[in-house]
Amino acid sequence: MAAPQRLTGIYTPNIVPLDDRGEINEPELRRYVDWLIDRGVHGLYPNGSTGEFTRFTAEERRRVIEIMADQTRGRVPILAGAAEANTRETIRACEHYHKLGARAVAIVSPFYYKLSPAGVYAYFKEIADNSPIDVTLYNIPLFASPIDVPTVQRLAEDCPRIVAIKDSSGDLPHMMRMIAAVRPTRPDFSFLTGWDAALMPMLLVGCDGGTNATSGVVPEVTRKLYDLTIAGKLTEALDLQYRLLKLFDAMIFSSEFPEGVRAGMQLRGFQTGIGRQPQSFNQQLQLDKVRDQLQCLLAAEGFTDEPLCGCSTPAPVDPEAIARIVQGVVGELKKRGMA
Repeated sequence: MAAPQRLTGIYTPNIVPLDDRGEINEPELRRYVDWLIDRGVHGLYPNGSTGEFTRFTAEERRRVIEIMADQTRGRVPILAGAAEANTRETIRACEHYHKLGARAVAIVSPFYYKLSPAGVYAYFKEIADNSPIDVTLYNIPLFASPIDVPTVQRLAEDCPRIVAIKDSSGDLPHMMRMIAAVRPTRPDFSFLTGWDAALMPMLLVGCDGGTNATSGVVPEVTRKLYDLTIAGKLTEALDLQYRLLKLFDAMIFSSEFPEGVRAGMQLRGFQTGIGRQPQSFNQQLQLDKVRDQLQCLLAAEGFTDEPLCGCSTPAPVDPEAIARIVQGVVGELKKRGMA
């Protein structure tokens, strides 16, 4: 029997389109799945932070995976968010997603109650020992108990069912320490970054791919950035990373997450509906400004027209400066025996 496919490439975390009643818009979600696959994403990642999993019921979360698995029909693997509030319900979700044919599940570290490293280990060990499907650890210390390097190493050594970690800290040295600790004994273990702003550097130090919110709006760009970096075309990749950085900052930091992603999807032609988190009048006004900013950034990449108010012209990027940065990064990697 062939070994399961290793988790590599760009897995897109998706907003769930809603209808006028605030319910899951199934036809639009199916259309969105096809659109993402047609534009080259390597896999899909529903029920993550971008997917607002805490704002849906357990039944709705399962329905999201059912719809996406049915629409995908095995064309790309699915990394299904399976984080519930306790191990018993999480294991039940693992069992259900296994039956649906998901490649693996992603499980966030325990949230609300901040646990010690020993508690985090025990939590994931209980799930891994009882899950019929491969498990990806999800480290997002902003919202949940952090997963430190010794805990990742211990789980990788003790639990064959745990096959990857998705890290959204954006901490490059932390990622390097995890890779150095785990890869010698678990070469099959995958490392995914959830921090779009550092996708290229993360790939250069050994990451296998990413779960990147921007790929839900510009899947063409994130796929190209991945391909250029893996191919060693670093000058082109760095230029694209800086362009992606502007879009990432606009979507993530200019409004409450993930409203910027929702606005970006709307600009790409999808009827996302209004999110379930109520917004004040001032928040709605701010989001209108963000939408214009996003439209300008998307127009600069050729994905949409400029807004009626027009766009300012950014200063040109110096290609020689980019080349110097690339040479410096590559030189440092060579010194460390990593390139």
